[in-house]
Amino acid sequence: MKSFLYNMGYFLKETGRIIKLNLLSNVFSVIGTALILFLLGVVITGTNIGNRLVVMLSEEAEINGYFSEITMEEREKLVKKVNKINGVRSVRLVDEIEAKDRMEDILGDEASILELFEDNPFEAFIEIRIDLNLIDNILNDLKTMKEIEYVRDNREVLKSIEDITSGLKLLGYLMMVAVGITTIIILSHMIRQGIYNNKDQINTLRLLGSPSAFIGFPYILTGILLTLLGGIIATVSIVLLINLLYESFAGTIPFMPLPPRSQLLDKMTLLITSISLLLGFVGSLFGLSSIRER
Repeated sequence: MKSFLYNMGYFLKETGRIIKLNLLSNVFSVIGTALILFLLGVVITGTNIGNRLVVMLSEEAEINGYFSEITMEEREKLVKKVNKINGVRSVRLVDEIEAKDRMEDILGDEASILELFEDNPFEAFIEIRIDLNLIDNILNDLKTMKEIEYVRDNREVLKSIEDITSGLKLLGYLMMVAVGITTIIILSHMIRQGIYNNKDQINTLRLLGSPSAFIGFPYILTGILLTLLGGIIATVSIVLLINLLYESFAGTIPFMPLPPRSQLLDKMTLLITSISLLLGFVGSLFGLSSIRER
């Protein structure tokens, strides 16, 4: 360790020399890595938002139960009965007037069409908040109740959202694999090129008795530094994008279920930086394998 620290100045100086030797290629390598990591960050950010949306909708999942002509007292008894079903979080009676008011709010300017009806065309129903994981058991229990004529659930909508989120997750995993393979290939090529350009110096160091670790460490530093720079550029871009996203949604879609901004920023910063360091190290090791050929 003492010897390693003693030679750190040489390692850093040699790393700078290796980078300057192929400066333009290294700049393009940094830019390419930054773009790839940025795309990965976009996919992961979208997956996080999609997951939060599914969780929120699952927690707010509701089904509506429509009943036959029964008295107000029987309606209240039905509400209490439904509320005892395992997995039901809360039950609320929505009468005919409230059902009509809700539809008027949905129709907005087109609500005047409802005036064509002489009588209120809407029926009362019970609004049931449920645990989505127990929806099948709840539906089976509701069907056994003679007062319930029809149950409307929103499983198709939730299923579609879950499918989209699953697709985003799969895309995120594929992106991570693609980023890893692409970055390792690019970086290992750059390291191999640097080793080739310095083959005479490497052979001299070998003749002087320098160990492989001493010869190869500057190239590992080079690879880590290049991917880290790319990761920093990608992180800054993602931070700017997330801030823009939150500011835009805050003004236009205030109810959008976005994760806490600080939590998302911290997660993406740590993730992209860690991935860039890991890829830099692995890519450098692959590139160093060519030293044995010199």
